[in-house]
Amino acid sequence: MTAGLESLRQRHVLTLPTVPAAVRVARETAEQVLAEWHIGPHHPSVGPALLILAELVTNGVRHAAPLSPQLTVVYAARRDGLTLAVHDRHPYLPTLYGATVGSGDGGLATVMELTLGLGGTAGVLPDADGRGKTVRVCLPL
Repeated sequence: MTAGLESLRQRHVLTLPTVPAAVRVARETAEQVLAEWHIGPHHPSVGPALLILAELVTNGVRHAAPLSPQLTVVYAARRDGLTLAVHDRHPYLPTLYGATVGSGDGGLATVMELTLGLGGTAGVLPDADGRGKTVRVCLPL
């Protein structure tokens, strides 16, 4: 689930129930973790990162809850980058590149617009058993 994230300099993992309040908790935790890592709220990547995280957790709550009672959020950083990852146990693998606002995947379109606008990358990593996935976004710092 966290392949490639273990080696990053800073790492925090949060498991939440797949309920609407998870969005607020994930965002507030991100703000605290980033502050502990000395990544200030005025850094140009922080605002977009918080919105991206909120969209990813919201998608998990809306779409994965029937098959995934929990979400796992991973916050990770190195000197020049920030990674946010949201894992659930729903088998559907969303398309990130090519997501458009008018097609019902507006949240993912927003995620991709922000990610690419900052020069970041995103990906969907399926679980080995095919019954879940991690959506990961990497942003430059």
